[in-house]
Amino acid sequence: MCGIAGLFHAEVPKPVDPLRVERMCDALAHRGPDGAGVWTAHGVGLGHRRLSVIDPVGSPQPMHSADGRAVLVFNGEIYNFRELRSELEREGAQIRTNGDSELILAAWQHWGTGCLDRLHGMFAFALYDLDKRQLLLARDRFGVKPLFLAYLSDGSLAFASELKGLLAHPLLRRRVDPRALDAYLTWGYVPDSHAILSGVEKLAAGHFLLLEQGRAPEGQRRWYDVSFTERERGSEADLSAQLVHLMREAVRSRMVADVPLGAFLSGGVDSSSVVALMSETSTDPVRTCSIGFDVGELDETSYAEQVAAIFQTDHRTRRVSRDDFSAIDQLAGIFDEPFADASALATLRVCQLARENVTVALSGDGADEAFAGYRRQVFHHHEDRLRALLPQGLRSRLFGPLGRVWPKADWAPRPLRAKATLLALAESSEAGYARGLSVNTTAMRDALYSDSMRSELAGFRAEDELINHMREAPARSGLDRAQYADLTFWLPGDILTKIDRTSMAVSLEAREPLLDHRLVEFAARLPERMRVRGNTGKYLLKKCMERYLPRDILYRPKQGFVTPVSQWLRGPLSHEARACATSSMLAQSGWFDPRLLTQLADEHISGRSDHGRILWQMIMLEKSLERLGVSG
Repeated sequence: MCGIAGLFHAEVPKPVDPLRVERMCDALAHRGPDGAGVWTAHGVGLGHRRLSVIDPVGSPQPMHSADGRAVLVFNGEIYNFRELRSELEREGAQIRTNGDSELILAAWQHWGTGCLDRLHGMFAFALYDLDKRQLLLARDRFGVKPLFLAYLSDGSLAFASELKGLLAHPLLRRRVDPRALDAYLTWGYVPDSHAILSGVEKLAAGHFLLLEQGRAPEGQRRWYDVSFTERERGSEADLSAQLVHLMREAVRSRMVADVPLGAFLSGGVDSSSVVALMSETSTDPVRTCSIGFDVGELDETSYAEQVAAIFQTDHRTRRVSRDDFSAIDQLAGIFDEPFADASALATLRVCQLARENVTVALSGDGADEAFAGYRRQVFHHHEDRLRALLPQGLRSRLFGPLGRVWPKADWAPRPLRAKATLLALAESSEAGYARGLSVNTTAMRDALYSDSMRSELAGFRAEDELINHMREAPARSGLDRAQYADLTFWLPGDILTKIDRTSMAVSLEAREPLLDHRLVEFAARLPERMRVRGNTGKYLLKKCMERYLPRDILYRPKQGFVTPVSQWLRGPLSHEARACATSSMLAQSGWFDPRLLTQLADEHISGRSDHGRILWQMIMLEKSLERLGVSG
């Protein structure tokens, strides 16, 4: 696992200063503390920071192909590198190292961009071909590894694993993109379709960018997409057997490492399943770790300890205070862009704990998206059945007015929050799901914005991107489209961003076996009854794991990391909530109505209303923009 950065002049090649590339890489030192390297040629510079995981001695980067005609910097892991090596050697390729990096170079020279389909793993890489004078930038199927891009005023393209790598370049403009700001306030993170700074973009998951010197740059091209258009046939027993086989192979392939390896264990279905299959493969006790809270109803460590006892893992637990908000400022520096998923605090803590003993940790991320494990997906599935019975016009007239007058009850369980359900039923399937996924509605954001901000947005609504994305999905049903949205929009923007930044901040490599593309593709073909059964999501996954895990692990209510943001903002962080309206950055930006911000803070602190999520968003926005040193 590593950090990469570089510069490329396409239309008019110019010399590249290696010190500039080195400074960009130095900003990524946390991603790769074990080594560094820079290579430059006319019009191109590639830089690398290395965290040694496979072939620690024999695979330094930037790496040259055996014939010296191609150069690579690579962040990630190729899990099928041994099989790929055998295939390439049969094709006549000369492979000198024992790692996975050189295989990418040889694969490019044999198959061009078609090599991407043959790479099984997580990656973001830059490869320069000296003969073709081409630069290939590529990102893995689901966006596990990030890559930021920016076209600079000198005509160059700058790229880096994190935004802080681009910020090390003096020509990068630091001006906020208003559409990215609207997207952040909608979702709680800046999705891959935007970047918080104007002129910066992200290479999208499953996309590549191929640039050639002497030619105008072209746009990103998709090389991978997951399809929900087909259905698997077979009995439940047959499908269960196939699923276990795919999961077992995905876990086994991700256990290859030349450094200490372990796993996160929350006690939930997904991480427990990964640990069960790791224990089946490993000859030594699996090293596991979990984070708990000092409040009983939030603490899941007893379930993690139960699983650890079943599989006799080498388990470590650390409990943190419910008021553990000391890392808030650190988080702003870790994420660069504003990021308001408060579970990032707990994720950082479990990564810190894991790094004390291991360099690589397997996680259970991705299963909820692939197998319909989120409650919102299950509710959407049932809501869509009702939508199918009533035409849109009737639903709008019937449910819309009811939803608008129904009292808001954020404190209640989702089934009792009739307001949200009624408003969702009044809309199209896609708009209803976007509403459920959003943190703040269009009406709330519109009220929050100043006149000048609304003018800059010019009618842009972040929800429309997700709605259109779902409508264009390769899918057959509303459940398919919801899962497609979660896999291709929510997952890279929120979940994978969270685990990448928090793990890399402590130089820990996180691997997600349940995002193996063959496993996800199988899940996407499952009949809906194998994904959702009654009010149970991940039906087949839970069913096939009954042979490994007790029912109280498999079928207890989903909890996840809970961070008491609303309570913090009424207590020890109340001063932060009040400062939102008067802070120099947000007040001077001219983006928001300071009176409404003051009102939201007063209502929340007094307990009259719960505005914890939006106030938390504002605090994280303020801290991020201060660190970025941006202008409005």
